[in-house]
Amino acid sequence: MAYRDIRIIGDPVLRTECDWITDINDTVKQLVEDLLETVDDEGRAGLAANQIGVGLRAFSWNIDGEIGYVLNPKLVEVSKDEYQDGDEGCLSVPGLWFPTERAWYARVEGIDLDGKPVVVEGEELMARCLQHETDHLEGKLYIDRLERKYRVQAMRQLREKGL
Repeated sequence: MAYRDIRIIGDPVLRTECDWITDINDTVKQLVEDLLETVDDEGRAGLAANQIGVGLRAFSWNIDGEIGYVLNPKLVEVSKDEYQDGDEGCLSVPGLWFPTERAWYARVEGIDLDGKPVVVEGEELMARCLQHETDHLEGKLYIDRLERKYRVQAMRQLREKGL
């Protein structure tokens, strides 16, 4: 396994839609190992493959002591009447935290390394993670979802940091 460096805003891989995994080979198996090892660090809730420079649809999570992964995740359900509006941050947008509205509940369907169906669902922090990581795989960052006033602040802070 390898602990991988995190790609930072400005890297084009973060703005590129990830490819669907069509063959579970040694490269994909190594990717999962790297995702699991890299997300297993204090303060990390989730990690998408493109955040470590790989343009494939996969992510890992580390929520409440549970670490896992999913390949080819697709966000299939979110609560339509219950929302959360807490601060959100991102490893690829270091040091910035802003109020970001997300659905209270989310459900993702995908596969595991054996090609078997996987369902990952949750509320609150897990729901936020599922939505955040599937956004990454679509080439989107959480700052894209910010209200205008917060987005202006975020962009100013990024410029001040030279990002």
